Amino acid sequence: MKSTGIVRKVDELGRVVLPIELRRTLDIAEKDALEIYVDGATIILKKYEPACIFCDNAKDIKVYKGKNICSECLDSLKTE
Repeated sequence: MKSTGIVRKVDELGRVVLPIELRRTLDIAEKDALEIYVDGATIILKKYEPACIFCDNAKDIKVYKGKNICSECLDSLKTE
């Protein structure tokens, strides 16, 4: 892991502000969803990308009846 040298305090509501420089670098905009992972005592934030419910692919996602399906799996379903 690479240290950024940035330190932020948690406020009374449990919030942490991500600095604008970091958000720009990681292409995180207002209202973007972040996934939260825990690895031991480490918290990892990752920009959320919807993935296919069948193969976990995050490219060319279509929403079908409220579910995320990649175009490859959708084509496969059409031929079955």
